[in-house]
Amino acid sequence: MIGLPSLEALDHSASTRIWLAAQPADMRCGFDRLAELAQVVTNQNPMDGHLFLFRSRHGDRLKILLWERDGFILWYKRLEEGVFKMPRFEGDAKSVELRASELAMLLDGIDLRSVRRVKRFSRKKQTV
Repeated sequence: MIGLPSLEALDHSASTRIWLAAQPADMRCGFDRLAELAQVVTNQNPMDGHLFLFRSRHGDRLKILLWERDGFILWYKRLEEGVFKMPRFEGDAKSVELRASELAMLLDGIDLRSVRRVKRFSRKKQTV
């Protein structure tokens, strides 16, 4: 069985970004239509190895599109009960970038709107 990349693998991969489309997508869409939609809503190349998330109109289904070396991978999750709790979108944003931990919480049923991020130390990058 092939699973999603581990949270640790995503956290350590600075090049992998996770994009969530703001508007619901038609869950009948396949690889090509979702790749086209990914480019339109994120202005990113869907073949760059990023994860692109699309939710259903009712919020109980989620598709994740990923390009891996020689082709697209598509994960599809349907909840038997409840809905995915999406984060807030700023203004008229077409998409929002998530952290790997936020993706894990989303898939685990945690309401991202109620999660509060506390202040953490961050080393500033030195410019040369």
